[in-house]
Amino acid sequence: MYNFRTDLALERRDLYNKAHNIEKDIDGIETEEEKLNDNIIVSRVKVTNEKGEEAIGKPQGNYITIDIKNLKIAHEHEIQEASEAVTKELKALLEKHIGLQEPILVVGLGNIYVTPDALGPKVINEIDITRHLLEYMPEALDENTREVSAVSPGVLGTTGIETLEILKGIVDNVKPKLVIVIDALASRSIERISSSIQLADTGIVPGAGVGNARKELTEKTLGIPVIAMGIPTVVEAATIAADSLTLLIQKVQEQAQSNDFLNKLQEEDKYELIKEVLAPEEYNFIVTPKEIDGLIEKMKDVVARGINFAIN
Repeated sequence: MYNFRTDLALERRDLYNKAHNIEKDIDGIETEEEKLNDNIIVSRVKVTNEKGEEAIGKPQGNYITIDIKNLKIAHEHEIQEASEAVTKELKALLEKHIGLQEPILVVGLGNIYVTPDALGPKVINEIDITRHLLEYMPEALDENTREVSAVSPGVLGTTGIETLEILKGIVDNVKPKLVIVIDALASRSIERISSSIQLADTGIVPGAGVGNARKELTEKTLGIPVIAMGIPTVVEAATIAADSLTLLIQKVQEQAQSNDFLNKLQEEDKYELIKEVLAPEEYNFIVTPKEIDGLIEKMKDVVARGINFAIN
């Protein structure tokens, strides 16, 4: 398999095809794309057999990527449109695995004190919880209300407990019929940082995107279906460098400069030229985007609203 670090099935498919000079989907991979408006594109990748699994390193199942452009400057109605796209796709996945009123557990993975990893816990604070109300105040709710519970289990470094161990205990006692897990992912593209959402009905391996894989959260390990909602918040340093060089080459080509132009550049000139190339594209990355706080807050609204309308 082509060697790259990304959790997104769509990116893995694209990079595999590029590495092997393939224009169409290979056996075992089915892809379709839907443009909802100028800012939102939905791509669906389905891995159907072992050939597809081997090609992109993802288990058989459905992977939906919702790309949201200009999220950092999105207004309320644009955030709402994005959340509606999440609701539609999540509902479709839920219908494949669970009945309309069967109980659901929502899990927010991550560290609330580390901004790029805080999305999961932040989303949990916005989920409409009903389990306790159905038990203690059933008369206050509609008779068709679904039982929803939620938890943010923290990270191994602060709890000393594997997430799987925590969730296995909750599943065994609370007995939900399906788990929705929210976690941060790694992407191959800097423009996808906190601007894309991947939904997958194959579960998730927490920390895999940053090389810190924990025990998988899947139907195999928990005994019930697991839908993963992943949002890219980090990229590998090599990705930033590669994308920067690509933009630099494009700029040189646009100016009709020869390759000798690159060889003659002094180190200071290269640095200033790369800054000049990146600034108009809003790719002025340090470790994470300087707008990461705002991006996480807006993505939190998109994801939480999408889940609430899909499950209630």
